[in-house]
Amino acid sequence: MGWHSEEFGSSHEGTVGAVLADGSEPKPVYFDVGSGSHVPAVSDWWIYDGTCGAPRAAALRGSCSCGWRGTQHHPVDWAATTDLRDVDTDPVYNDWARHIAEVDARSVPLPLGLEGLLGQLDEQLDALTTEAPLAALRAVAILERLARRVGRDAAEATLTDQVSCETVGQALGMAAGEARAHLRRYRY
Repeated sequence: MGWHSEEFGSSHEGTVGAVLADGSEPKPVYFDVGSGSHVPAVSDWWIYDGTCGAPRAAALRGSCSCGWRGTQHHPVDWAATTDLRDVDTDPVYNDWARHIAEVDARSVPLPLGLEGLLGQLDEQLDALTTEAPLAALRAVAILERLARRVGRDAAEATLTDQVSCETVGQALGMAAGEARAHLRRYRY
């Protein structure tokens, strides 16, 4: 089970993380599935139920691919849990969603006029997909060309100004390595 932020991509993929009684994060559990060199590792929160050689999680917390870990620990009552689907992970998701809101707040803001214009464009294109799907496809093709041109020019300006990948990453809400790849994608 994972959560994705469309805007921030793989830099901020969220999951439910397990926390042991001592406050540490458990190591992945490896399962020997027979012969062969591949031994799969599992680190989904529900595997830490104290069976099959896995330690028992005392609590759950939000976890993000950027390295962020939620400070709120949400206890798991294993004695009252007969079905893992009944464990409420909404509070953990809410912690991760607050993390994403903080990432968004640290990223470079769009001018209000542009933000409004993009919102209007989104609404109009959504309506167009049902009213005139071919016109919607044509509009998307125009937007793709526009995005490539503007992206290339903005990436070149960023490189000319010698803006570090760390700064670009902070501005776009992504890791420096992903920001580097983002710039490269627009440059070519």
